[in-house]
Amino acid sequence: MPKPAATVEEFLRQLDAPLRAVVESLRQTLLAADPAVGEQIKWNSPSFYYTGPMAPFDPKEYRRDIVVLNLHRSHPLLVFPTGATIPDPTGLLEGTYADGRRLVPIRDLADAQAKAATLQQVVRAWLERVEPA
Repeated sequence: MPKPAATVEEFLRQLDAPLRAVVESLRQTLLAADPAVGEQIKWNSPSFYYTGPMAPFDPKEYRRDIVVLNLHRSHPLLVFPTGATIPDPTGLLEGTYADGRRLVPIRDLADAQAKAATLQQVVRAWLERVEPA
């Protein structure tokens, strides 16, 4: 696990080349989904969030957070904190958790690339449910 980083670029520099390529591919896929998607380091991982206006809300609801990229046993695991609220006809989102999160495991670069279009579709579905300020 990399040491805490202030930026996504710092996080990426700490990864070994094969894993870095997978994470960078996922990063580019998520950022390309919509111009309103931003990135930051949150929970010690690259996190992607909605940058647009929103009505005030309880921060514990994680309404601005779209997806967190965790390294799970050296493989990326995409965690959608509010994934249970996203309409997902693609079946990409996995798991049923009491806290409402859903997951997308990524095995390798080929898997990340194969899931890219569907992942962007899920991110856009998440964005459609955002309530602007």
